[in-house]
Amino acid sequence: MNLTEILRELTGADGVSGEESSAGAKALGLLKEYCSDVYKDSTGNIIGTIPSRFQNAPIVLLDAHLDQVGFIVTSITNDGFIKAGNVGGLDMRIMPAQNVVVHGRTDIPGVIASVPPHLSGGKEKVLDITEMLIDTGYSGSVLHEMVSLGDRISFDTPFLELMGDNVAAHSMDDRCGIAAILYTLELLKDKELPCNLNILFSAQEETGEAGAANAGFNIAPDIAIAVDVTFATAHGDDPAKCGKMSKGPMIGIAPTLSSEISLGLIETAKCNNIPYQLEVMNGKTGTNADRFAVARGGAKSCTLSIPLRYMHTPSEVISVSDVKNTSELLAAWLMGVHYAKRTS
Repeated sequence: MNLTEILRELTGADGVSGEESSAGAKALGLLKEYCSDVYKDSTGNIIGTIPSRFQNAPIVLLDAHLDQVGFIVTSITNDGFIKAGNVGGLDMRIMPAQNVVVHGRTDIPGVIASVPPHLSGGKEKVLDITEMLIDTGYSGSVLHEMVSLGDRISFDTPFLELMGDNVAAHSMDDRCGIAAILYTLELLKDKELPCNLNILFSAQEETGEAGAANAGFNIAPDIAIAVDVTFATAHGDDPAKCGKMSKGPMIGIAPTLSSEISLGLIETAKCNNIPYQLEVMNGKTGTNADRFAVARGGAKSCTLSIPLRYMHTPSEVISVSDVKNTSELLAAWLMGVHYAKRTS
């Protein structure tokens, strides 16, 4: 499997939260190669299963979310500009002049309007989302025929291969997690798993984790690992709050997470010489792991996070080696799963 090309393919599909059908179709097609039972549920989650032949094997869930941050159309002005609301957390400082795609009846390219410094005197304030306008070049009357209120808007930036094995795209959060799980399945091909493995590519994580809540209830796993992203150190960032790119995935440790699973991942990494880092959180993780921990009867949950620079921007940067090491750690850990199935 060429991880760079899988990342290019996954990030090329649009999937702003709540409207993940394109990204979901792409992920479903890729997952079918590894799971005989793959389906899309009513929330938009993509779910696949690989059963174990062992009796009373625990149910393990691997999750990565499908959706990405973006915008939603809230109104169209008479003079042909689109107003939008944010879907997920966005940094409005960098929005002026960004290229976007409006997913109307057809995909329409647009640009977020900006005031030239010559006219603003260099004192343009940070836009509030309610002040943001998107210019498509169409008149208001034409736009009303092509765009509906509630249509999603995504960033339009190319997939970039940077120096070394770094790559950039607008939806690495969390398509790189999906890529990591797919590569894990590639590594486990034709192996007898000691667990019943469920794969979840979840919807609506960026807007409240609804997909994880619903799937966690229906699947009722004994163990759940959310494969997501975390902050990677960039210029000027506090290294105490961030991981380092190319140094391996970050294993989560938090009051809401299972110390048993965290320690199991750490031990697996050590035994297999897989680079890893620790991500210590003092409360909730802000990921789907929080949902799995309390879904139905609850699951032993953990996070495994890929360091990422420039989160929730049009150009999120990761190291492909971190994705590969995430997969190798998951594959080694899954082959050693020996936790007793929950009896309650």
